[in-house]
Amino acid sequence: MSPTPAPVPFIDGLRDIDSVRLAGSGHAWLDTARRENLEAFIAAGLPDTRAEAWKYTALRALGQRRFTHGDPGAPTRNVDPKELVLPGVDGPRLVFVNGAFRADLSRLEALPAGLTLQPLSMVLSKDPEPLRFALSRHYRETSDAFARLNAALAGDGVVLRVAPGTRVGKPVQLCFVGTPAEGDLAWHLRNVIELGEGAELDLVEHHVSNIAHKHLGTVVTDIVVHDGARLQHALLQNAAEESTLIRRGSLHLGAKAHAALHVLELGGALVRHDLHAELRGDEARLDTRGVFVLRGRQHVDTQLSIRHQALNTASESTWRGVADERAHGVFRGAIVVAQGADGSDANLSNKNLLLSGLAEIDTKPELEIYADEVKAAHGATIGQLDERALFYLRSRGLPYAEARALLTAAFCRSVFASLPNESLREHFSEALLAHLP
Repeated sequence: MSPTPAPVPFIDGLRDIDSVRLAGSGHAWLDTARRENLEAFIAAGLPDTRAEAWKYTALRALGQRRFTHGDPGAPTRNVDPKELVLPGVDGPRLVFVNGAFRADLSRLEALPAGLTLQPLSMVLSKDPEPLRFALSRHYRETSDAFARLNAALAGDGVVLRVAPGTRVGKPVQLCFVGTPAEGDLAWHLRNVIELGEGAELDLVEHHVSNIAHKHLGTVVTDIVVHDGARLQHALLQNAAEESTLIRRGSLHLGAKAHAALHVLELGGALVRHDLHAELRGDEARLDTRGVFVLRGRQHVDTQLSIRHQALNTASESTWRGVADERAHGVFRGAIVVAQGADGSDANLSNKNLLLSGLAEIDTKPELEIYADEVKAAHGATIGQLDERALFYLRSRGLPYAEARALLTAAFCRSVFASLPNESLREHFSEALLAHLP
C-alpha cells in the first residue's frame, strides 16, 4: 500500500471548502457523488511522476499553490467580444468566463430545430436526472485526479444535444475565457455532448485569454456519437501564458459513426490534454490531427488513447510538436485493438521539431493488438530543421529567423489540410505563424 501523501497547500485549500458548496442541489445522488469525488481526490493527492501517465509532467509547483475556487465577479468581468470572434464561425455560441456562464456574450437565440444548447447550471437548477450517469461517475485511476476534482466542484459547463437525423448547418462555438481576478482562481467545467443517430455537427472549442493571469482551469467533456452520426470538432487553445489548463475528454462512437478532431495548442504555462476514444460500433471511424507549438518554459502534455472494440473500425492520427527555448512537450499515443475487433485499421504518426538545444519533447507510441486480420502502424520522430532547406531559403535572401519560421510553419500546416472550414483553417495557420519564434 502506497503511503498517504503529505499535505500540501493545494490540498489544504480544498479541505477548507465547506460542505454547503458540495450539497444543496436538491438531488442526493449528485451531492453524494460530489462529496465522494472530493474525498477521493484529497486522499490520493496529485499524481507524481511515478504514475506512468504523468511520468514526464511534474506537479510539485502546482501542488504548492493555493487557489480560490470559483469567481463571484465572473458575471461582470470585462471581456472584449472581439476576442471571441473566429472566421467562418457565426452560429450558436456558449461563453464561459472564469468558469461561469455569460448570457450577454453568448448567442442562444433562434437555435435551429433539433439542437439543444444549454449551460449546465441551468440544467442542474431544473432536472439533472438525465445527466445522472455522467455526473455521478467515479474515477478510479490515480492519473484521473483532476477529473475527480472536476466531478466534485464543477457547477457549470455545456449540455449539447443534437436530435437524431438533424444536420446543424452552422458551427456551434464553445468559448472558454480566462481573465484576471482578485488572486489566482480555480474553475471547473463539465461538458456533456450527444449526437443522435444520423446527426451531423460542426463544433468549435475555443480557449482564449489575451490578459495575463495564473488561474487553473479543468474541463471534462463526455461526447457520444451515435450510429451513423458525424462530428467535426476543431479546438483552438490560446490560454494566458502563465495559466494552467487541464482537459479530459471521452469519446464514444457507434456503428458507422465518424468523428474528426483538429487541435492547435498554443498557450498556457502547463497544459494537459487527455483524450480517451472508444470505437464501439462496427465500421466506426476516428481521425485526429493535432499540433502544439511551444516556447519559453511552456509545458504541454498530450495523452491520446484509442480503443478499437468492434469490427472493421478505423482510426488515423497525425500529430506534430514544436518546442523552442526551454519548452517541454509530451505526446503519448496508445492504440488498443481489442479481442473481436477484426478488420480494424489503425495508424498513428507523431513527428516533432526541436528548435533549441534546451528544448525537450518526449514521445511514446504504444500499440496493443488482440484481434486477427488487423492493419496497424505507428511511428514517432524527433529532429531539427533540415539545414539544407534552411541554407536554400537563406541563399534566396530570406533572413535566418524568417526562413526558420517558414519551414516550421510548413511542418505544422499539413495537419490542418483536412479541416473543411476554409476560413477557420486559415485562421489556425495565422495563429500558428504568430506564435512561432
